Amino acid sequence: MTSIVIPAHNEAPVIGRLLDSLLADSVPEDDTDILVVCNGCTDETAQVAAARGPRVRVVEIPVPSKHAALRAGDDHARSFPRVYVDADVVITGAGVRALVEPLEDEASGILATAPAREIPLAACAWRVRAYYQVWQRLPAVREGLFGRGVVAVSKSGHARIAALPPLMADDLAASLAFTPAERRVVDSAAVVIQPPRTWPDLIRRRIRAAVSTAQVEQNQAERSQGERSRGEPSRGETSQGETSQGPGEASARTSTADLRAMLRREPGLLPHLVVFLAAAVVARRGAKKAIRAQDFGTWLRDESSRQN
Repeated sequence: MTSIVIPAHNEAPVIGRLLDSLLADSVPEDDTDILVVCNGCTDETAQVAAARGPRVRVVEIPVPSKHAALRAGDDHARSFPRVYVDADVVITGAGVRALVEPLEDEASGILATAPAREIPLAACAWRVRAYYQVWQRLPAVREGLFGRGVVAVSKSGHARIAALPPLMADDLAASLAFTPAERRVVDSAAVVIQPPRTWPDLIRRRIRAAVSTAQVEQNQAERSQGERSRGEPSRGETSQGETSQGPGEASARTSTADLRAMLRREPGLLPHLVVFLAAAVVARRGAKKAIRAQDFGTWLRDESSRQN
């Protein structure tokens, strides 16, 4: 059995399409445990989910917190592998089965998986389309598990991410918790992610990403400092101070070298790259106040991507 945990805060307009997709291509032997955790909802999210029938269990908690919802989901989930799915994306039951297959082979060493992204851009403003033309080509974006709205873990993989503190960028933190050899993007599974439709909505997302990335990096630095103060080698460092391949050592930040290499391969991307850099500059400026104030709780939600 596989357990699917779906944290949902006021997702009544979109959660039905995810649940319908998960249920539509069930196979006779499918005993997937689907759990929707409604956290601090003031709309009909719980009713919409419950209307999908007995295969969908609904848990309600009063606090509007994704971290609390994930932990509540863990308390009620029945099995491993475990798949965490954002309520505003769409993945099929077949996609979930493809994700958990590598996790069931202990010899593979794979502890976490995520699906390939499908980002429909036709309804987006031209600057949003230009931004994503660059973003989707970045090495860290292609290889990391973050920014997909779906992460699947084995029991051992779950033990690693369960030890993480509550962070805004929970998917980024989860991705960085595994080495490249321990994580895999499964191309045979696909998730549809609705992008922001407008430039202001894109900037809101990028400000949130900049703030949450800063929080993750701050947490990594504090953890490494604590390990050094105890005389322990930090993650990604041996006892002799040499770097090693280990979880937590990577970053999702974009390097100028990556951008230059991309432009050498595809010179026609130059106008898109200008838009990408403009978004990065605006978002970085917008994030400064929150980072200085250590405000890692304000969630700048993009409502345009939740339009049907």
